[in-house]
Amino acid sequence: MPSLVVFCEIKTRASDRFGPPEAAVGWAKQRRLRLLASEWLAVHDRHGSIRFDVAAITGVQIEVYEAAF
Repeated sequence: MPSLVVFCEIKTRASDRFGPPEAAVGWAKQRRLRLLASEWLAVHDRHGSIRFDVAAITGVQIEVYEAAF
């Protein structure tokens, strides 16, 4: 059975005054996360599907974006 590994970036903000937390996961952060995931997968000899999620927390509200990038 193929496995699924999920890498999740978690961003928090006390409020949305300076924009939503998910907006802080730009192309540079996505690139870095892909590189780190590649290294982790190689070290742990994992094969199968991967997914990158973003969990955005504003105050006490949580929004999870599956397959965000």
